[in-house]
Amino acid sequence: MNRHVPEIAPGRRSAAAPAGLAARVEGPGRVGMVDLVLRAPEDDQVRVRVEGCGVCASNLGPWSGPDWMDFPTEPGGLGHEGWGTVEAVGSRVAELRPGQRVAFLGQNSYASHDIVNGPDVVLLPPDLDGVPFPGEAFACAMNILRRSAIRPGDRVAIVGIGFLGATLTRLAAARASEVFAVSRREEALRLAREMGAVRTFRADEPGDVVSEIRGVTHGRLCDVVIEAVGKQGPLDLAGELVAEGGRLVIAGYHQDGPRRINMQQWNWRGIDVVNAHERSAEAYREGLREAVEAAVSGRLDPRALVTHGYPLDRLGDALDATRDKPEGFVKAYVTCS
Repeated sequence: MNRHVPEIAPGRRSAAAPAGLAARVEGPGRVGMVDLVLRAPEDDQVRVRVEGCGVCASNLGPWSGPDWMDFPTEPGGLGHEGWGTVEAVGSRVAELRPGQRVAFLGQNSYASHDIVNGPDVVLLPPDLDGVPFPGEAFACAMNILRRSAIRPGDRVAIVGIGFLGATLTRLAAARASEVFAVSRREEALRLAREMGAVRTFRADEPGDVVSEIRGVTHGRLCDVVIEAVGKQGPLDLAGELVAEGGRLVIAGYHQDGPRRINMQQWNWRGIDVVNAHERSAEAYREGLREAVEAAVSGRLDPRALVTHGYPLDRLGDALDATRDKPEGFVKAYVTCS
């Protein structure tokens, strides 16, 4: 394949500059590898040698080649769930040093190296040595949990049991009296039971799910319902499952256009609706710190949730697996160094 030689970020190239590698999406369903010329981090930055990067389902839109997508992506682009080892620090970064293993919030982490802001880096303790840790993905789950405001005794339904839904099932089970899991896939429902769901419901016929949950809750339905798919049908179903005065939490990433909602139903039941994705940098940093603490304490088990590893030059296979969900799949990641 042809190789190009971009820089990891603006900086001066020289023949003696250290080199790295990055993957980039060159067109719909097509990945190429490019060389990186590395630079020293700026004063407030950190250069990380990337050990691995989780594959986010949000990548599947660009991977399919929609009209709005420009190709090729930046080297390492779309990769935002990285972890690795600090390789160099800027002059104003006092709390980090080379050799420390970290998770971080980057934007070009499908690569051997990424350069990120110092505050966006969190230390990984020895308890997590050797464990794949897509920190941004777990931070997202922690932020959704916080925004969901689940209280002890709440009955919680989670619609959609992929990586995010399974992670939220595990976290919610530690707080709520009962967690119900809803999915079309029997394998996903088995995973939900392992994560602590007390009841599972196959979502082949949404009306049947509503009737079953209405029956087991004696007509009350659920105090909190988390929609974790990002599609119209699951959103409709989630709205049907919220009890009067309950809370509908939209955690799915709705990236394929507008949605229709049953406002009459939402009005009548007096429900709260929370769009649970954060955009504040500090909120994501806090979520990342909380995710590390949850993994160390055992509230999260990354080994059960990050299941399929691929080398960096097989990023395309990792993206296809994220779309197609082979047997045993929960989340893919690429090993970068």
